[in-house]
Amino acid sequence: QVQLVESGGGLVQAGGSLRLSCAASLRTFSMYFMAWFRQAPGKEREFVAAIRGNGGNTYYADSVKGRFTISRDDAKNTVYLQMNGLKPGDTAVYYCAARFIYDDTYYDPSIYGYWGQGTQVTVSS
Repeated sequence: QVQLVESGGGLVQAGGSLRLSCAASLRTFSMYFMAWFRQAPGKEREFVAAIRGNGGNTYYADSVKGRFTISRDDAKNTVYLQMNGLKPGDTAVYYCAARFIYDDTYYDPSIYGYWGQGTQVTVSS
């Protein structure tokens, strides 16, 4: 059974940093396209960042570009999201997602087959 387990969320003041981790029980993890999404109360789930397999290209939402960095360690079956310069608007539940094959519509949550349970990130002003 595939599992994605996020960790690293918490409460931080505006301007602070957090590092999220997502450990995946995926065979051939290095071949998976991995992404982070977030969902704030009353809002739709939105794309944050993604990374191709084997340390390939990365993709970011405009709202986080320059502040967030996605990376992966294929030896540990883990993907990370380093979040710097956090703003109150970043407050949301952050989800890890996996897809076996890259797709140009990587920003669409419906194309991902595997999801984690989410981790809460709260940024206070």
